[in-house]
Amino acid sequence: MIKAIVFDFDGVIIDTETPLYQSWQEIFKTYDAHLEISVVTRLIGTAESFDVVQHLEDLTGITFDREKLNAQRRKRYLSLIDDSPLMDGVADYIDAAAGHKIGLGVASSSDRNWLTTHLTARGIIEKFGTVKSRDDVAQAKPAPDLFLAAVEALGVLPEEAIAIEDSANGATAAKNAGLYTVVVPNDMTRDLNFDHADLRLDSLAAMPLAQLVQHANGDGASKS
Repeated sequence: MIKAIVFDFDGVIIDTETPLYQSWQEIFKTYDAHLEISVVTRLIGTAESFDVVQHLEDLTGITFDREKLNAQRRKRYLSLIDDSPLMDGVADYIDAAAGHKIGLGVASSSDRNWLTTHLTARGIIEKFGTVKSRDDVAQAKPAPDLFLAAVEALGVLPEEAIAIEDSANGATAAKNAGLYTVVVPNDMTRDLNFDHADLRLDSLAAMPLAQLVQHANGDGASKS
């Protein structure tokens, strides 16, 4: 019986991943270079980093003032995120969970300050019974630690929870933790392999919470 839902944050609650790619791509174009989307997508859902400036230097042969370039890129990135609404269906799920007495949590490979800042800015942080970040666990995704920490904090068993993810790394973490795993890919992750997930949706708006819970509880829980 499903008692909780654990959301990933980046790309699931708000789209921070498209702005990340866009903000870097704009800089690359300034120097007649191109940032392959695969460079970004392979890191989504993990705490792993990639030296994008070094990549740009390798492509252009230019040595950049890293502090200045990173500050410029981050300013643009944050302005794009500030304009990002909640992803389709997220607000409906949050509201419906209260009516169904389903606990809510967040499990993200981002740091705690990032999560609390954006959840607070959108007025939804109090809706979640727990918010787990990479600061709370030994290993971020694709290790299962974050999801295990979240369900423990919510007082439920892994098999009593649904994970909502947008990345292959996140789906791996959720499945290895024992949660029913739903993937909702965005424009950045749409072409990744999600064969290991239990269910794939185009958006949360495509399936009401009550119907998803039925799927997870075994009533028609086939992949789509």
